Amino acid sequence: MTDRTASIRRILIEHGRLTVNAAELPEDADLYQAGMTSHASVNVMLALEGEFDVEFPDHMLRRGVFESIAAIRAAIGQLTGG
Repeated sequence: MTDRTASIRRILIEHGRLTVNAAELPEDADLYQAGMTSHASVNVMLALEGEFDVEFPDHMLRRGVFESIAAIRAAIGQLTGG
């Protein structure tokens, strides 16, 4: 597991309000099916911005960007250039 993935999992544990343990979720599991609400996804987004020193542009503020650990990691990769 990369440091980035570990950070995403920690943020999901702290802010995602999931009904399952984010540490044990497959990277492609649907976070909304795992209990994350739209409100919780905003908190996750804000925590991700702080953790990775990025800002999500308007075109990335959609459900698909935050639907799985893999999708979040890909979005962070786009925003950080790697």
